[in-house]
Amino acid sequence: MWDSFAAGVALSGMRHGEAGGVNEFAELEYMNITVVTSNEPYGARDGSNPFFDGRATPKFGLQEGGVHSGHVQTGIRDAFCLVPGGNRGRCEDGYTKEVSGPEAVRVHVATRAKPNADKSSPLNREFFKSFLEALNLPENAGRFNISTQFPHYREIFYKPDFRNVSRGKAVIFDVDMSPGDFVSLIYLLKEPREVIDLKAVLVSGNGWANISSIDIVYDVLHMMGRDDVPVGLGNTTSLGNPTLGCKIFYAIPHGSGGFIDSDTLYGLAWSLPRSPRRYMSENLDHPERQQPHAYDVWQSIRKQLGPGEKITVLTSGPLTNLANISLSDIDASSVIERVYVVGGHIRDSGHDKGNVFTVPSNRYAEFNMFLDPLAAKTILESSLNITLIPLTVQRKVASFEGILAALEQHTQHTPESRTYFWEKFLVQFTWSKDLTWNPL
Repeated sequence: MWDSFAAGVALSGMRHGEAGGVNEFAELEYMNITVVTSNEPYGARDGSNPFFDGRATPKFGLQEGGVHSGHVQTGIRDAFCLVPGGNRGRCEDGYTKEVSGPEAVRVHVATRAKPNADKSSPLNREFFKSFLEALNLPENAGRFNISTQFPHYREIFYKPDFRNVSRGKAVIFDVDMSPGDFVSLIYLLKEPREVIDLKAVLVSGNGWANISSIDIVYDVLHMMGRDDVPVGLGNTTSLGNPTLGCKIFYAIPHGSGGFIDSDTLYGLAWSLPRSPRRYMSENLDHPERQQPHAYDVWQSIRKQLGPGEKITVLTSGPLTNLANISLSDIDASSVIERVYVVGGHIRDSGHDKGNVFTVPSNRYAEFNMFLDPLAAKTILESSLNITLIPLTVQRKVASFEGILAALEQHTQHTPESRTYFWEKFLVQFTWSKDLTWNPL
């Protein structure tokens, strides 16, 4: 109701005048405020504040030692903002604060919603009464009825009944949400459960897409009737690197639209059925609603294993999640049967280059290893049984155009590969081999 309340305050102000009129819905007063953009200790230089760091004179005439001169939060997991052993962070970026001095701006501020003058009404605010009266007016009624325009949408969890179905290999799929991962996910879900028992999907938010793109993973699982598969969020930086100062991910290429293409799967996301499960950021008041973490999902899956049962891990991105699991759970290797890794570059001739084309000085690196070399070292030196699918062999099977042609001939057989999926998504990647490398 916040936005609607703000609209109501604005309407009342326009009706009665802001200068001397009384607002029907809010009590207003003038305050001297600023929006805090940094954190104490003010004046400290740690490389996070572009308005002060490396400048003889602060940008925009900001005051040295003022509320804009401290540490600037660099991400949701900025180590500076996390209080060890606490449940809440300490950063105040974006906080609207009442201050005095040259940085203050005089603003008319709504300080309290007015109570309903009718004490017997179940609506305890004056705005609610006006709001409902306006919505129920017959004038300016909507032309369409949402319930008849979209009759097929239901907020339902689709969970298959596997009680009488034998289970295949227990599998955890670890992805970085590049486009090929979603094709691979559908491929794994299409396999009979007697062959593959997909237990979970782990996601590393390492830069190919925003972590909120987990919604697309949820939507694909929903489309395939697998709302029973948990999705765990891993680290947003490489192993051993804090959010501040982690520059490896700058090597990830983005177009002029930034994340908009990858976050929407180049438009395909808008055509997927909407899952009731959505990405939820940190919610300290309701931790049960926040996005599960990768390690928590791992622990949950491990507890579900039967006697002698082991897990096969498929990784199609950096090895950050698996390395963190291996370091946090010293017995993890005892329940991991094998790890299949998409990554690495083993040259079979002197002219084979890597694929990190955004770093010209590095000719032979492969992206998944380059984005978290310490995690790769941790896993490769561990006791895990590893099967590596390196860049060299990936290039030898990249017949994407042939796959597209064959898929087009069979789009009538399965809803997952109908025309839109083929035309609007796959054909856009004829330049890319990622969509065949990851399914391989």
